[in-house]
Amino acid sequence: MTIRFPVLIALILALSAVGLTYEIAAGRVLAPFFGTSLLTWTTVIATVLGGFSLGSALGGIVAERPRAVALRNVRSALVATAVLMAVSPTLLGLLHSWGVRGTDGMMLSVILVFFPASVCVTLPSPLLAKLAIEARPGREGSSLGFVLAAGSVGAIFGAILAGFVTLPLIGSTATFAACGVAVLLCLPFVRGGQTGTPGTTIAAAVFVVFAGLAGTPACQYESGLSCLHVDRQGPEVRLVSDGTMQAAESTAPGEASDDGTVGLALSYTEWFWARMDRDLGPDPSVLFVGGGGYTLPTKLLASRPLAEAVAVEIDPLVTKVVRAHMPRAAEMIARTGFDAAEGDGAGRRLGIFHADGRVYLNETEQRFDAAVMDAFSSGSVPAHLVTREAFARLREIVEGPVYVNLLDRPDGPLARGVHAILRELYPHVEVVHGARTSTGRTNVLFAASRLPLAPLDSLPDRYSPARISDARAFTDDRGWVGHR
Repeated sequence: MTIRFPVLIALILALSAVGLTYEIAAGRVLAPFFGTSLLTWTTVIATVLGGFSLGSALGGIVAERPRAVALRNVRSALVATAVLMAVSPTLLGLLHSWGVRGTDGMMLSVILVFFPASVCVTLPSPLLAKLAIEARPGREGSSLGFVLAAGSVGAIFGAILAGFVTLPLIGSTATFAACGVAVLLCLPFVRGGQTGTPGTTIAAAVFVVFAGLAGTPACQYESGLSCLHVDRQGPEVRLVSDGTMQAAESTAPGEASDDGTVGLALSYTEWFWARMDRDLGPDPSVLFVGGGGYTLPTKLLASRPLAEAVAVEIDPLVTKVVRAHMPRAAEMIARTGFDAAEGDGAGRRLGIFHADGRVYLNETEQRFDAAVMDAFSSGSVPAHLVTREAFARLREIVEGPVYVNLLDRPDGPLARGVHAILRELYPHVEVVHGARTSTGRTNVLFAASRLPLAPLDSLPDRYSPARISDARAFTDDRGWVGHR
């Protein structure tokens, strides 16, 4: 029994779409365990492309076998693909629970979890391409062109489907299961030769559906940008994004300050607030690049009734989760927050922009008295927010001091690059750092100003002045590449 040419092209397109959807979902599901950086995406892309290459080579060997054997091998590869894709997030979680950590652990996890399915999903393509070319004798050239085009169109469709539809709407775990279902749906169209055992296919289908419905989601709240968890530790509500704690709010009654606001729960925000409280007047306008838990804007507006703030947060889901789980920040947003992209919010003092911080800096005409740079993607700052060009633009729109939070070693490469930028742009730069974690990293905090910075009476517990070595300033052309 032959397979019609349009069906073969549709199969090639579908499997290519599944392959790219799987690749993008792999990068997303890594975030809660290993963060998101240039290194994680490079590893995922290299591993999946390596799997595609080996799958194509093995598929070519399969395509040369007797037709009945080749078709049986292809159907087996499709069943294996479905199972391997559906089980990917579970395997990743198991490896992490067994203590796989760091850059080496991330690379090992990616290879063990995502390489096998990448091989299997590509293995059918050479046989399908051969059958497509044989289906139109005398038109081999155009048939090959359609095969190549179908592969490319499928990849484009898969990338769009993952980034704009499945990951934001159903999450990464269900996306992997959906990939498995899509592969199994291809099986009835791969006809001819000896059929496999129906029980095996049925068992695989049941397993894939079960994995999608019963599998533990990698994220409590998930969008195309963030993997969020809300963690309650006694009186503290903590917001964790891609495995890194982004914000915390203390609701303990005994920690209320003189202005009636609740004390800040993270030590780095205590230093930021002490610095801001000393540096700013009674009615400042402050830009916050990175909304996070909105704790600092809440503190500012509660303690200074004439102050105004603009918070730029790239992911609307973060704001939604804060409003649902962090009561003090939620109350401030409800009382005085407004969508700054839709109007001037007359009578309200907290403008919220859901946009990329660099895009906002480039486009805004508003001027500010101070700025706080506290944007993170997983465990590091997005590269385009720590360049000379970004801070030069910030200096144009901010008259007063700029405060910056980084996660790095006290004299690490990110801290050195940002320090070099600030020293170029500002005559007065102060740097402190907290206690190192088990990874050797900590919060490295900067205050940069045109005017001298008045000394603080004290530092938060376990914080001390930092000594930063000279380094090359990051630029848009040669910027920060991230780290584990």
